[in-house]
Amino acid sequence: MRREIFAVSAVAVLMMTAACGSSDNYGGKAPAVQPVGDSKQAGSADDIYGGGAGGGAVPAGQLGKTGPAGQMKVSEIQGLGAAVTDSEGFTLYRFDKDTPKPPKSNCEGDCAATWPAVAAEGASVSAGIDAALLGSVERSDGTKQLTVAGWPVYRYAKDAKAGDALGEGVGGTWHALGPGGKPAGKGAAAGAEKEKEEEKKEDKPAEEAKASGLTAVQNPELGTLVEDAEGKTLYRFDKDSAWPMKIGCVDACTDTWKPAKPVDKANVNGVAPELIGKVKRPDGTEQLTIDCWPVYTFTGDKEPGDTTGHNNKGLWFAITDKGKKAKVVN
Repeated sequence: MRREIFAVSAVAVLMMTAACGSSDNYGGKAPAVQPVGDSKQAGSADDIYGGGAGGGAVPAGQLGKTGPAGQMKVSEIQGLGAAVTDSEGFTLYRFDKDTPKPPKSNCEGDCAATWPAVAAEGASVSAGIDAALLGSVERSDGTKQLTVAGWPVYRYAKDAKAGDALGEGVGGTWHALGPGGKPAGKGAAAGAEKEKEEEKKEDKPAEEAKASGLTAVQNPELGTLVEDAEGKTLYRFDKDSAWPMKIGCVDACTDTWKPAKPVDKANVNGVAPELIGKVKRPDGTEQLTIDCWPVYTFTGDKEPGDTTGHNNKGLWFAITDKGKKAKVVN
């Protein structure tokens, strides 16, 4: 009998290496993080996400309103005023606990069942809404959610018919969406404080850069080190990379090692200005770099000039004015 032998080729499996290793590498125990939107944060899911507003159970067929908005329009909602509605006249909403810059949804899990995210595809506008304000944000499940002026857009599961706005004011954080992305109608007053906070955030980086700075100081044991404006020693991490610049300290690592904020080169004393830079972190924030190395402060340093993070786990080192690792003293 003739026998046929089939060769089977092995399949190579790519392994992703964890950027920061175990929490032990951070020089501190990584704390358990409570996910945003977890119903165990306080009270019931109804208390947090507004499921109790409007009274009664969620109407049949009203969960899962995740379809596209179609052609959005500005509609007059009774008792509320002008608000944005979808092509079928259902009120659209925004959540004060989200962020517009960068766009991010903080409504997941049980929250998303009560407040279904509006899909990004196929959205268009009619008179009164600027098409340039439309955008999208990727949710944790990989789907694209519609944004207006950066704010993620939702429907409310208890709105049973066109013109309903039962979600307005729920929990003090949910508001009907106005044409420019701000809270609509009476919700505008309730959301005014949130808008002011966002405006302050936009101005804050420039103010912080002007007020903060770096100073090279002499440490009797370690040599010339760099401190921030508060006198905190700056450190570099061996699991980062200077070229290309890569971040190895993320998530729980940053509970112990705080990324230093960028500074104005005019406020640097004792460090060559050309060595000062910045890098964008995975979360979109910017971090100070010295000679291309991302730098951090250590929460274990309690007093100005402390260097308790130096040689921590053989991975963290005080950084010199040249961007090098300070010497290790036995």
